[in-house]
Amino acid sequence: MNHPEFDRFFECCVGTWKSERTYHYLNAAQVERSRTEFTVAPVAPDLKLKVLSDNQRPPHPEVDRLQGYHLEFNTISETGEQVAQQLNLLFVPTQGNEETIEGDYLRDRAYEEAKPMVADFRFHIPTRELLMTTHYTQVVSVDSITLINSQLRIRKIINYQRPPAGQRLDTVLLVGFGVERKQT
Repeated sequence: MNHPEFDRFFECCVGTWKSERTYHYLNAAQVERSRTEFTVAPVAPDLKLKVLSDNQRPPHPEVDRLQGYHLEFNTISETGEQVAQQLNLLFVPTQGNEETIEGDYLRDRAYEEAKPMVADFRFHIPTRELLMTTHYTQVVSVDSITLINSQLRIRKIINYQRPPAGQRLDTVLLVGFGVERKQT
């Protein structure tokens, strides 16, 4: 179910990146800037199996073809707050057509809650945008990475207050924007 553009997206993302981000906390009427350096490496086959297992998924028949990363990052905000984390992530396509690939986005450790997490992803082939939606306990995080070229990505994140089941996402808590440049 993979598409050459989907595979290329992941190939281009491997490397070391620097990101300048701005976060808008709407409830606090606060704006914060941060810098992140992160390293993206292909996830090893044994770690792919571990991510599946951590998320109570059976071994995938084409596990070697699944796209994923080992991600390490270090973020420093303008207030001096520092966050460092490493995790493994895996994208398991479940459906697709000429324009999109959709499926499950699995992590052995999530950002908001330090535990394995299953989320949804949609990759839009014409724009090379990877959209990931995670339903945490308190928030729903919608994170977008658009690959402009092999050296530049644009990042956007919107965190919504998690509504009651069946209700629309309509209360925005945080909006973040970032420009990510690959380091040579």
